Amino acid sequence: MSELEILNRLAVDIGGTFTDVALETGGILHTSKVPTTSSAPELGVLDGVKMVIEQSAVAPTDIRLIIHGTTLATNALIERKGANTALITTQGHRESVEMAYENRFAQYDIDIDRPAPLVPRYLRWSVNERLGPNGEIIVPLDESTVHGLIPLIKENKIESIAVGLLHGYSNAAHEKRIAEILLTAFPDLKISLASEVCPEIREYERQSTTCANAYVQPLMARYLTRLNEELSGLGFQCPFTLMTSGGGLTDLETAIKFPIRLVESGPAGGAILASQIAGECGLNEVLSFDMGGTTAKLCLIDDAKPLMSRTFEVDRVYRFMKGSGLPIRIPVIEMVEIGSGGGSIARVDDLNRITVGPDSTGAAPGPACYGHGGTEATVTDADVIMGRIDPDNFAGGKMKLSLHAAEIAMDSFVANPLRLERPMAAYAVAEMVGETMASAARVHATEWGKEISGRSMIAFGGAAPLHAGQLAKKLKIDTVVIPTGAGVGSAIGFLRAPVAYEVVRSRFHALGSFNAKFVNSIIDEMRLEALSIVEPAAMGASLVETRAAYMRYQGQGHEITVELPVRPLTDADAQIMGDLFANAYTRLYGRIIPGLAIEILSWTLTIGTEDSQPILETPVEKQPAPSPSGHRKLFDPGQKKWVETPVYERDQLNPGTAMPGPVIIIEGQTTTIVPSGFDVQINGLSYLVLNRQQEVSS
Repeated sequence: MSELEILNRLAVDIGGTFTDVALETGGILHTSKVPTTSSAPELGVLDGVKMVIEQSAVAPTDIRLIIHGTTLATNALIERKGANTALITTQGHRESVEMAYENRFAQYDIDIDRPAPLVPRYLRWSVNERLGPNGEIIVPLDESTVHGLIPLIKENKIESIAVGLLHGYSNAAHEKRIAEILLTAFPDLKISLASEVCPEIREYERQSTTCANAYVQPLMARYLTRLNEELSGLGFQCPFTLMTSGGGLTDLETAIKFPIRLVESGPAGGAILASQIAGECGLNEVLSFDMGGTTAKLCLIDDAKPLMSRTFEVDRVYRFMKGSGLPIRIPVIEMVEIGSGGGSIARVDDLNRITVGPDSTGAAPGPACYGHGGTEATVTDADVIMGRIDPDNFAGGKMKLSLHAAEIAMDSFVANPLRLERPMAAYAVAEMVGETMASAARVHATEWGKEISGRSMIAFGGAAPLHAGQLAKKLKIDTVVIPTGAGVGSAIGFLRAPVAYEVVRSRFHALGSFNAKFVNSIIDEMRLEALSIVEPAAMGASLVETRAAYMRYQGQGHEITVELPVRPLTDADAQIMGDLFANAYTRLYGRIIPGLAIEILSWTLTIGTEDSQPILETPVEKQPAPSPSGHRKLFDPGQKKWVETPVYERDQLNPGTAMPGPVIIIEGQTTTIVPSGFDVQINGLSYLVLNRQQEVSS
């Protein structure tokens, strides 16, 4: 057990529809789920925090660490509701964010839609300067061209500026000088320097990432500052940390400066939870399935580790098409996120097809069954109509739903237009959202050269346990695990996350002329930066360092990751690095290219607390199920009729309890549907394990 595990810790995850809170104290978990207050997200956070504090009777002063993840930055990028932002770049390069990769991601679409840059052309300005790829100054910065931008900043009421100069990753002097000049004239102006946000090669990705950081920084700075003040007002005195997209925790100051690192923070928490559960249950190949009110997230996990990447896209114009979104170059847990949640809107299109999402009713007004003014049919309305959700016992009985409102919405938008009976219309909506998620999983796996069938699934989030069995059937998955606290899974994942931070530097270096002194100086600089962020939040916990180099053969366009030894390097390590590269290249491509020079483009260093060791599942003997707490009519589409289905309360099921489906298992923040064709057993960790029944051959 790590030092962090014995502390009273509070985790908060803001989603598009609900805000989840989890408090861990003395090995006991207290949770709450409240509607997200979109206009002022901190209000929903405070409501949820007060609820778990009241449940646990733990004083705010006794909390040792707060961990927060939010979708606010993501939503601001997708909805284009960020700050009025300008971009300053090298003369002649203002078009690079619009030229992008100069390719067609949809080759045969003559009406192709490209993602619009966050900064329009009239707000992309240039200054006279030029750096070489090794940081040498070719043209000194003409400061008069910087001063000439001051009237434009006033005239356009600019709130935030991205500064991304050509080759600025190798020499930050010009970018820093521009910031000094502008801050003298505008002390409250938010400025994002590409040399700090994304100090890597490839101009388009670097500028796109810096523009995104600048675009969301004022919003995130205001929100995080307000929330920190409100929490302090409640009596919290502990460090306030933020979940990053890469699965680590960072401090408040860094999160305010680099909010782009928080873009996938909520989903990252869920992937961490699924990874640890995979380790506990001995599952080597897993599909993580997180479905909330607004989106569904799918992540591939092998050997208890999620796939990692250094780039991803937001705001894709074409839902599953790579290249159709804005590239963000940060450390990130690789997953696919789609607009398929409980609040996703169902409708019939002009071709009489049912479509679901990606738009959502969100927290306000929410699905029609919420009774808060929503009139459109949603996935949640379909679940209520089919008997999957008890309208009188939603969210542990804290929220009453209207079956009548759900029926009116389903009739108006799906059943009547298609002349379907209402239960079949609801089932059709559930089938469409299931097929959308299954298609996304298949595409994602194919892009990574992975298989879906044969994996196990770990499902969590408010809506995932309702749909996990259905999705597993589509993907030919035989085992589904529903962990304890599944309804607030991402928040629980935050509690299991290490305090960690990754630093990257692009410094070209030919392996044939390896200079250990040069490389060690880069690594030392990176280590100091990482330690300055990690040590305060780690609170004395043991730290682990990892290093990697991004290497390629000369002339290649992309690199592969090569793990490096954690020690001072010597010139003799050139041979070791060459061997490590050859081994990694062979694993990927099955061969090496003899006689071709090798080069390193970028270096990364990560420092973090040690991962907690999983508590391995203890096998338990099967035992019969107790008497159900009740029965509910559940629509069985196969038989096209209602089936009287037993209902169990999850906290009344002991480890070893086993029963065949169909079964409904209810708990405070979610409901698990065990469909016909599956058995369910409570394992030694009190997780629900759904196993597909084996067909008996005749």
